[in-house]
Amino acid sequence: MSSFRKKHAKFWAEVFDLLVFLILVFWIVLFVRLYIATPYSVIWSSMVPSFYQKDRIIVEKFTQRFSTFERGDVIVFVAPWKTSPYIKRIIWLPGETVLFQDGDVYICSDNIPSWSAIQDSKWNNCEKLPEPYLPDWLKTNATCGKSEFKIEWWYFVMWDNRWRTTDSLCCFWIECYEWANYIVRDKDLIGKVFVRLYPNFAKF
Repeated sequence: MSSFRKKHAKFWAEVFDLLVFLILVFWIVLFVRLYIATPYSVIWSSMVPSFYQKDRIIVEKFTQRFSTFERGDVIVFVAPWKTSPYIKRIIWLPGETVLFQDGDVYICSDNIPSWSAIQDSKWNNCEKLPEPYLPDWLKTNATCGKSEFKIEWWYFVMWDNRWRTTDSLCCFWIECYEWANYIVRDKDLIGKVFVRLYPNFAKF
């Protein structure tokens, strides 16, 4: 075989190896993004002070497949009738009732002692929700026409920035009308925020 043919064959062999490598990398990246983790950029200021606009985060997808979410977890999802991903914090879990009263947030559940009562309320099995991720002065007011939410299935979520309330409290809109949806379903979930990469690295 001539020197030209040898070089030609070597060239195409290297091109083939490169294509195989690129295809393999493509499928690995696709698998990781679909089933393991996905990077996102925080678009809005809805999670201030925990997350700020343009923060770079990694969302893991293991929890929804092999475990359960817990109160306080920060998740990314697509809200019902919406198309853009939201970042919110899980506040209440299935089987609980949420009450907003005098700027405070309460959880009512059969798992809470019956002596834990809210003054001037029909609910007895209630306790004030501890929110260490919020400043002490911040109040949460029911401003969208509804102050009581019963969660039979799935999750009730809220922004940390309570001045911007396009979340479960406002039924993902500007007001809660009759039959409006205020829960996040399993099929709406993308995943749980695992780490913040930029600007200040933190694990969640």
